[in-house]
Amino acid sequence: QVQLVESGGGLVQAGGSLRLSCLASGFTISSNTMAWFRQAPGKERDFVAVTSWNGGTTYYADSVKGRFTISRDNAKNTVYLQMNSLKPEDTAVYYCARSQRSQYVVYRRPVEYDLWGQGTQVTVSS
Repeated sequence: QVQLVESGGGLVQAGGSLRLSCLASGFTISSNTMAWFRQAPGKERDFVAVTSWNGGTTYYADSVKGRFTISRDNAKNTVYLQMNSLKPEDTAVYYCARSQRSQYVVYRRPVEYDLWGQGTQVTVSS
């Protein structure tokens, strides 16, 4: 079964850290651009971070730049999001996504991704 499964979310105090994982099954991520998005209640799904097929190119939303780091381990078929210095405004459901477009390009729009995980909740208390 082709799917993405996120884990690692939870409740953390402001200033704390979390590491999200996205395990892919049914396909290998080594040929895909992979990304993280997030969606807060009543808001649209927003881009967070993206990595090209080998991690050589990454891109971040301005709101998380310098605090979050996206990485991937193609051998483990897993993508990670290390989140440091968390703020209450980072509270959202975080989604992992796969793009089947060019693996050498990083994409930031949800429409450019064809496969999504179920999401993992991140709650940051003040």
